[in-house]
Amino acid sequence: MGELVVIRHGQTEWSLSGQHAGRTDVALTAAGEAAASALAPRLAHRRLVAVFSSPLSRALRTAELAGLSSATPDPDLLEWDYGGYEGLTAGQIRASRPDWDLWRDGVVPGDADHPGERLAQVAARTDAVLDRIRPLLSDGDVAVVAHGHLARILTVRWLGLDASASRLLGHPHPGTLSVLATEDGQPVVSAWNVP
Repeated sequence: MGELVVIRHGQTEWSLSGQHAGRTDVALTAAGEAAASALAPRLAHRRLVAVFSSPLSRALRTAELAGLSSATPDPDLLEWDYGGYEGLTAGQIRASRPDWDLWRDGVVPGDADHPGERLAQVAARTDAVLDRIRPLLSDGDVAVVAHGHLARILTVRWLGLDASASRLLGHPHPGTLSVLATEDGQPVVSAWNVP
């Protein structure tokens, strides 16, 4: 049985500042490009039977630099649509909502380009991704290049947990990979947040 390699895109100006970058297409920084390139040797030994990526340029560029130029864009791997919180930091949101918690409270609607999503909607997208990937794992490893919150939700759904359990995982750093596998027939996280 193959493993699912989950890669968070490299650093962007917004990930550096802590801004919520859902659907805004923010480019990689030079450090983000370097981190993405540094993933290539870790991935080179894997027998990848498929590679999927968020269609945003920060993910596609990470895939390219990591040696995964064959990545197929998949809109289900887009980051959480943060709605009215797009571009804001958690501190800015908490200035008006002191007890705000993304996993409990979600987001508020935004404009036409950022209408916002409920956690259940993001989980449904990750479930669809996993439904497409699981059959491929019998032939080898699969890699996905995505985003921080999306990676956390994908991981807990891999484990069969409710999407709200994502709060229990640390935020993967930009330009890192995590590995989802099975052990004795049970889904496990075999690596998390590896540079």
